[in-house]
Amino acid sequence: MSTAHTTGAQAPAKVSTGKLAVAWALVGVPLAYGIYQTLTRVAALFG
Repeated sequence: MSTAHTTGAQAPAKVSTGKLAVAWALVGVPLAYGIYQTLTRVAALFG
């Protein structure tokens, strides 16, 4: 049996700002486009 105590907490991973920005862009741009398309079609439907 081990006597070492682990709390499950891990050190934060170092992610470069560029990679983080690209990852958010890959998710955010299509999401924003989808929201825009939805809102324009809803406006046309009710407007």
